[in-house]
Amino acid sequence: MTTPARAFLPGLDLSRILYEEAVRPILDAECPGLRYAAARVGAGSEVLGFDTARSADHEWGPRLDLFLEPADAAAYGERLHRLLAERLPKQVRGWPTHFRHADPGDPIGHMAPTEGPVDHRVSVDDVGGWLRDRLGLPLAGPGGEPREPTVRDWLAMPQQKLAESTGGAVFHDGVGALTRARQELAWYPDQVWRYLLACQWQRISQEEAFVGRCAEVGDDLGSAVVAGRLVRDLMRLCLLLGRRYAPYGKWLGSAFARLPGAGELLPSLRGAVTATDHPERERHLCDAYEAVGALQNRTGLAEEVDPARRPYHSRPFQVLHAERFAHALARTVTDPDLRSLPLTGSVDQWADSTDLLMRPGAVRAAVDALG
Repeated sequence: MTTPARAFLPGLDLSRILYEEAVRPILDAECPGLRYAAARVGAGSEVLGFDTARSADHEWGPRLDLFLEPADAAAYGERLHRLLAERLPKQVRGWPTHFRHADPGDPIGHMAPTEGPVDHRVSVDDVGGWLRDRLGLPLAGPGGEPREPTVRDWLAMPQQKLAESTGGAVFHDGVGALTRARQELAWYPDQVWRYLLACQWQRISQEEAFVGRCAEVGDDLGSAVVAGRLVRDLMRLCLLLGRRYAPYGKWLGSAFARLPGAGELLPSLRGAVTATDHPERERHLCDAYEAVGALQNRTGLAEEVDPARRPYHSRPFQVLHAERFAHALARTVTDPDLRSLPLTGSVDQWADSTDLLMRPGAVRAAVDALG
């Protein structure tokens, strides 16, 4: 069976079409009265709007996430999965709804034609269980919805996971829990936000002098590596200031480029990572420091701090002394739980291991240990 030619469609559009033209008619006919939400959320470049034709080579295609009431998910989830396997069309807009695996142990699915039942990508969950598995949020109440996140909950949720949970699209919500959860998680509470901003400035302060120190001892490669780390931290800081969750590294530059005013910073950030000597590298970094410092001042979140570059104590390196911004913000944090914490921040401000960040239980244990 050959796959027909088809034009690339953004994954969210394909998911909407799958729901409206295939899944909804089946549910209306076979499950009248069933309350559910239909969405495309969770993992996948299409959820963040970064998918391209390249994305179609693995775990991309006609995908949908169905959410039922907890009791219905437990009672009917498996039957719904089998029903859709038998009744879904073999393709949508020329894109197969069947996903094959190279071997039984391969978890990655690839779209492929089929003559038999469809191994589809329509998941069936309840909202509370889904958020517990993805974000580690404890459940509360007989309805199985997650309780309001605590400070420690917020610090243990990676920004990428928050972006996936609040991004994408909801096509129908007949249960309400999904929309309520997404609204709750759309952005950090004010006090958590201020604390995380302080922590991000603190990260920058800890390494800003190393660009010059590495170069001083002839380690230009080390100087460039530190500059790259600082650029990454500045980009993540700008996303925080812009109230945008930072995605993982593959999409960090794409997400940053969507921020208002990013174009003004790009020459300095690009110059810092492409410079071939320390003076040029330092100049570009200081230009970026000053711009982001001014941006921080314009938020009005804390007292204004002079954003001009300055010497690093008695050493001949130009820096921002970013800890000044960290301390100004920390002074505005009044929440007692946050005030008792060191300026380490949320989990992905001090850890970037994918294997750790994918394990909510381990992340929560690490966050609790730091506190």
